[in-house]
Amino acid sequence: MGSTVDSMSNARLLENSDSPVAVVRRQLQRSIRDMLVGNQATVRDSLKSQSDTGLFGPESVTWQIHSDAAMLIGGVRSLLLQTVHPLAMAGVADHSAYRTDPTGRLQRTAGYVGVVTFGTTVEAKEAVAMVKRVHAKVVGFAPDGRTYAANDPHLLAWVHHTLVESFLQAYQRYGAKPLSLADADRYVAEQAVLADLFGATPPARSVAELDAWMTSIRPELSAGSQARNAVRFLLFPPLAVQSLPFYGVLASAAVGLLPSWARRDLRLPRLPLTETIAVRPAAWALTQTLGWAMAAPPVHSS
Repeated sequence: MGSTVDSMSNARLLENSDSPVAVVRRQLQRSIRDMLVGNQATVRDSLKSQSDTGLFGPESVTWQIHSDAAMLIGGVRSLLLQTVHPLAMAGVADHSAYRTDPTGRLQRTAGYVGVVTFGTTVEAKEAVAMVKRVHAKVVGFAPDGRTYAANDPHLLAWVHHTLVESFLQAYQRYGAKPLSLADADRYVAEQAVLADLFGATPPARSVAELDAWMTSIRPELSAGSQARNAVRFLLFPPLAVQSLPFYGVLASAAVGLLPSWARRDLRLPRLPLTETIAVRPAAWALTQTLGWAMAAPPVHSS
């Protein structure tokens, strides 16, 4: 009887918007949002009650994965991995403000993923069109003299596949419930819709195809000084003090998910014992905390 009363009291404490627990929860949510998605208010909390549930819908594996806090680790991992394609990295180095706004790309990536996942079909397609318009201006020459264009179908496929692989790997290791192989295949197939909208070269539609695609592009990849400089900013950004512990764990977990060759090229140390004993438990605990915080009623900018 006593435990039931205690549970009911705890539940009322959590539901009370003025309780200390609720206040802390909202403050944590605001800190996470500001660090990772800025002040964007375009991501919907739920479309279950609307007739247009977007490109995927609430029963999709995409909604399952993209609703999990492990996505944050996947987002950092994807940006780290994308640096090892010299042409993609040249575009970032020449056209991105990552040196003065090192988390900006992560924020924009989070905002884009939120809209194309949870937005209506129109909103998702408008987000894709907006990215393509921005990409149209991202052209130039890499340090080795080769030309690059962000809307190149092959480079679009590289960015697409790094995102899909990163989100999937992060969820499988740190998500609420690992996917079966069939559901993992469903996720890759669902995400191919976005690659098709962008006009990327034919995307993978299963985990096996994704693995094969990532293997096939390996000869094109290498990390030069541009990549290592960008990674340094990604791993040690000038964040507000209260955000540093969160981001440090996310970044360490993201590094741990990189393939060994990428870590070698980027000169990132591999410390298996540290990862097993410290990073993984800390990252798992953090994703649970972030999930709890982000489940709070949404905070609004004043």
